[in-house]
Amino acid sequence: MRDLKHLLYFENLLQEANNALVAQAKADGRVCIAYTCENVPEPLLNLAGTCSVRLFAPHTGSMDIATYYMTNLLCEPSRALLERAIEGGYSFADCVITPDGCTMLNRAVENMELLETMGKDNPKFFHEYMEIAFKNTESDVALSVLQCQNHILTPLQKNYGIDVSDEAIRKAVAEHNRLCELIRAIGDFRKGDQPRITGYEFHVLCLATYVCPAYLVLDKLEATLKELKTRKPDDKPWRARVLLVGSEVDDSGLVKLIEEQGAFVCCDRFCFGSYPGRVPIQLNDQEDALTQVCRHYVQNCQCPRMMNQEKVYGRKQYVAELAKEYGADGIIYEQVKFCDPWAYERTLGAAMLEQDYGYPVLSVDRPYNIAASAGQMRTRVQAFVESIEIKKIQRGGKA
Repeated sequence: MRDLKHLLYFENLLQEANNALVAQAKADGRVCIAYTCENVPEPLLNLAGTCSVRLFAPHTGSMDIATYYMTNLLCEPSRALLERAIEGGYSFADCVITPDGCTMLNRAVENMELLETMGKDNPKFFHEYMEIAFKNTESDVALSVLQCQNHILTPLQKNYGIDVSDEAIRKAVAEHNRLCELIRAIGDFRKGDQPRITGYEFHVLCLATYVCPAYLVLDKLEATLKELKTRKPDDKPWRARVLLVGSEVDDSGLVKLIEEQGAFVCCDRFCFGSYPGRVPIQLNDQEDALTQVCRHYVQNCQCPRMMNQEKVYGRKQYVAELAKEYGADGIIYEQVKFCDPWAYERTLGAAMLEQDYGYPVLSVDRPYNIAASAGQMRTRVQAFVESIEIKKIQRGGKA
């Protein structure tokens, strides 16, 4: 297919956390809110005068300093973020908001605070730590409302004079929904036998919406959507269509590696992917916006930390439904090394999706930077693709 006009632009934005759009947002006078977990309600970080930037650490190499503070038994993302913070890679942040989605990320941010890696010259700078729900009851919604009020809205209003009114939240939700609708419309071009966008291209676009100020990427996303409507797909069929599920994929090289083996990544269900992170939030006029936003995040959360049985089994059904909708031939369940929540989820999910839903599953753990084990991952994906082709032939279909 012909190269997307703005793909290189988005790829360049992913080369460092303090990218050109972050610098532009700072020049625009925006308060840059750094965060680390998908469980933080994103619209509340993008009120008038603010912008959210999800912390990531592209091209991570040595993590020796972070390992000294956190040991080598903690997950690579948490150590990579701390290493980058110590290097000064997040100096743009005006505050950091992190929930207790997992102990490891929390410990990384605590070390950032203790080591004063950010905000030394900003008297308004603050760190906030939130509790988040384990279940999806109305009590958990109430907890989320309280935490968001105390650890997001009140500090932003107190330290930076941000408007946190119901009207301001509704406006932020409307802008958030516009972003979600664009990403979902672009992602729909992955459906069908001749997709008009590759999984790698889509991942680059989607990741940029999290790690760049969202309001600055909307025009390029709109142009890309328009371009895709007339883009001619390749005639050459993919060997297999796979759904990628698991923990955050900050390294787009993983998706590229998978697709280089002939497996088209037709859908994404991982932390900070389009499912469920880019699902629009529906608001009504009968209830305050904050409560509705919190309910959306509690009810739609697909994080392994949600432990009631409805959520535990519902997450596997959710993946199976996506696999059916996007025509996946198989599922790749991945987890970053030493990620405890996703390690348990991957073990159970891989077994259930194979035994209960009949999908071939490749279950893998991986480094934060895929270059560290590219050869091994390439071999496993190749074998998985071949196994899918063999099963197609055994069923009487074409490989």
